[in-house]
Amino acid sequence: MEVKIENSWKSALKEEFEKPYFQQLVQFVKNEYRQHQVFPGGSEIFHAFEKCPLPNTKVVILGQDPYHGPGQAHGLSFSVREGIPFPPSLLNIFKELKADLDLPIPSNGNLEKWARQGVLLLNATLTVQAHKAGSHQNQGWEQFTDAVIRTLAEQKEGLVFMLWGAYAQRKAAFIADERHLKLKAPHPSPLSAHRGFLGCGHFSKANAYLEKKGQSPIIW
Repeated sequence: MEVKIENSWKSALKEEFEKPYFQQLVQFVKNEYRQHQVFPGGSEIFHAFEKCPLPNTKVVILGQDPYHGPGQAHGLSFSVREGIPFPPSLLNIFKELKADLDLPIPSNGNLEKWARQGVLLLNATLTVQAHKAGSHQNQGWEQFTDAVIRTLAEQKEGLVFMLWGAYAQRKAAFIADERHLKLKAPHPSPLSAHRGFLGCGHFSKANAYLEKKGQSPIIW
């Protein structure tokens, strides 16, 4: 099946695109875009892969669903375009960055600058119906993003996986502890951030690990 995705990922995932589940997923997603308002826009479903090719990947931040409000989702987990108010989880991420690395809260919530440095901002489900959180779960996206994580875990060494919340942590089963750094914390949403996300120090820990592995740190 011909999938419009960045070439290094296209090559690494080519077997996945031929599997029956993925072909069924494509039909489901096409029907959803025809019948409903779906986020992100169709051209941005694989935006995270476009901005962060496989060879460049150093850090993986795993989200769950795209944002389901108008104008928010643009294919990068937790990120919003310029001019869009910060969703609560993103605001807590910026608060933790300020506490951890003394970085000022940025003027916008577009995280493309992270992606360009090798941060794969991956949602477990890559599409969602407007105003219906979780509406595209259990249709095949999770199987696909599991394959993405498995590919990274097996083909690369010295990656940092930031696993925020129980959902993300469950997807870490096939990441070998001796090959990669797994950083776990509660989800940054207001419901759970105070239970240990705020104060987790993941951004400084990630950079320390990357430098220890001879890689350049992320300019958060």
